[in-house]
Amino acid sequence: MTDTDTLIATAKAMVVPGKGILAVDESTETCTKRFAKFGIESTKTSRRDYREMMFRAPGIGEFVSGAILYDETIRQDAADGSRIVDVLNDVGVLPGIKVDTGVKPLAGAPGETITEGLDGLRDRLAEYREIGARFTKWRAVLKVSDETPSRNCIEKNAQALGRYAALAQEAGLVPIVEPEVLMDGDHDIQRCRVVTSQVLQATFEQLSAHRALLAGIVLKPNMVIAGSDCLRQATSAEIAELTLATLREFVPDEVPGIAFLSGGQTGEEACTNLDTMARRGDLPWELTYSFGRALQYPSLEIWGGSNGADAQAALLHRARMSSLARSGRYSAIEERAAV
Repeated sequence: MTDTDTLIATAKAMVVPGKGILAVDESTETCTKRFAKFGIESTKTSRRDYREMMFRAPGIGEFVSGAILYDETIRQDAADGSRIVDVLNDVGVLPGIKVDTGVKPLAGAPGETITEGLDGLRDRLAEYREIGARFTKWRAVLKVSDETPSRNCIEKNAQALGRYAALAQEAGLVPIVEPEVLMDGDHDIQRCRVVTSQVLQATFEQLSAHRALLAGIVLKPNMVIAGSDCLRQATSAEIAELTLATLREFVPDEVPGIAFLSGGQTGEEACTNLDTMARRGDLPWELTYSFGRALQYPSLEIWGGSNGADAQAALLHRARMSSLARSGRYSAIEERAAV
């Protein structure tokens, strides 16, 4: 296959029906904070053991197409000496890698951020490809208020996403493009729709300007949803209607798939909203999930550093629920089934 064929085939494999993407790309700092919440000591070994526990969950490849890793994890060996990337490949899960280096304050824009990591990215991408990565991820973060995000913030983050996507594809890696409009705040769903529209429009303008192959990317957006502190939370039907309307307006048909982030929703909330969208049908792209906390949290609490089998069962339950949701077959009865 040509490089273009490989990118397209990989992107399609990432959003194949019935499966989604497991986001385990938390930085060491973030992972340490989550471990502390459950009284788990954070070391290179404990972080490796936790992630390996998930990757070795029996049947995980039935529900997960790819796993987004952090730099530490993709370089590690499993407890038995095999490479982590080989553990994933052996169960049919594509290894991916987060390549941005995090958010920093945007100069001249109080309260707003820009995602960094473009310096030296070409060389890092080549190294990750050599290690075994098949795809990459870059996250832009946009905060909503009456005044934000500014046009400058939207454009600067969209430019970075465009440059990143072009570099990733040059290296033969599928870019996950993640322009996240945060659900933090008291804004209503209509304000989220306006901002999400602006962000998606700018993002695809920059992807086009940087000549990214749209058939070889995966979009990872937020759902159009009210802020977590908004007094009136939208119904799942409203979320589905406004999210799909926004995506239809701004996401080209060539994009093979949209893998929603959970963005602070619980697993049940994220599944309900995804299921409602999936039941609408007749969409030009696959709709799937790329959840982090919404998949991991139940298993992390149970794992506690050692309880592997029960933690794996909890992860598989959430992964199965997410798979049912993207297929429009999620229900409260399935959710209450014993883990």
